[in-house]
Amino acid sequence: MKRRFMRALITSVVVSSLIITPLMAAPAVDELEQEKQAAQNEVNSLQSQLTELMSKMNQLEEDLIAKGTEIAEAEEDLSEAEELEQQQYEEMKLRIKFMYEAGDTVGMVGALVESENFTELVNKAEYVQSVHNYDREQLEKYAQTRQEIADLKEKLEEEQKNMQSLQTEYEAQEDELGAMITSKQAEVANLDEQIKEAAEAAAREAEARRQAEEEARRQAEEAAAAAAAANNSTVGGNAGAESSSSGGNSNSGGSSNSGGSSSSSGSGGSYGSAGYNPNTGNIIVDAAYTQLGVPYVWGGTSPGVGLDCSGLTQYCYRKAGISIPRTSGAQLASGTIVSDPQPGDICWTPGHVAIYIGGGKMIEAQQTGVPVCISNVRATHYVRY
Repeated sequence: MKRRFMRALITSVVVSSLIITPLMAAPAVDELEQEKQAAQNEVNSLQSQLTELMSKMNQLEEDLIAKGTEIAEAEEDLSEAEELEQQQYEEMKLRIKFMYEAGDTVGMVGALVESENFTELVNKAEYVQSVHNYDREQLEKYAQTRQEIADLKEKLEEEQKNMQSLQTEYEAQEDELGAMITSKQAEVANLDEQIKEAAEAAAREAEARRQAEEEARRQAEEAAAAAAAANNSTVGGNAGAESSSSGGNSNSGGSSNSGGSSSSSGSGGSYGSAGYNPNTGNIIVDAAYTQLGVPYVWGGTSPGVGLDCSGLTQYCYRKAGISIPRTSGAQLASGTIVSDPQPGDICWTPGHVAIYIGGGKMIEAQQTGVPVCISNVRATHYVRY
């Protein structure tokens, strides 16, 4: 009998130890969650930096367009000043020829000689001198104006050059931030997978522990019942009671749905839905083809003369009877992003737009020194109106 009680006691101790043993997987999940949150915070910070950079790039694009317009105006003013200077020079030559060459009319020298008195002679001589002075003053004035405009144009072009360098710097920063965001997002996704696996492992361990505890408890109950029955048989001598007491049942078939939960950090962007009109698309593409070879001009909106990237897209859409904003950022914001690009849609990347013509090609006003041309598609988004 003592042996049976000892066996029951040992079983009870084992059961107690199993019940109070802590789950070791939980801290691992918590640690992974902290790592994931830290990585997500970095993603959010980088995204904020990218948003701020995009805002600067949009503003810079507007400034470049305005600067290009100023340069174009300065070029017109310079051309006009040069024409006026040349015109004044030609008129001066004609007056000199009239005054000093004898022809069908009496020359100026003859007029001076034929003066009737000294006063008339002085007046005529002063007139000749004043004509010379006027010509000189006019020429000097036009030359000065021309030089001032030329200096202004040079200054504007230098400012434009600096702004273009800043644009290149911004684009490099955008690429770097984009790569960092992609890397961190991959890290977050990997941590998500680790958290899922750790949670599932913890759930499996918990279920195994629960089943072990149930089994140990059942065995302890059976041992205790058997010991009690043996004791009753020895003291009171009722075998039927012993048989009855040892028939107890334990329902240990309960199940636990403690499978690990998965966490997803990715937020898929949804594209808009916009109908496509082939006729409109063809008009836009045809308009783009007519501008092939046109010089790239910052701020340019003149078809056949000079265009920048958003000036080209704006013109092409205007030919199709569609009014769109002036800058690339505004063109993205006002249109609908689509996932199925069709001819006539806008190919958008930060600070740049082009017309999609199909077959993985687009027509773009690319950059200074490169006329409007056909290129392979470079697009972050496709925009439809």
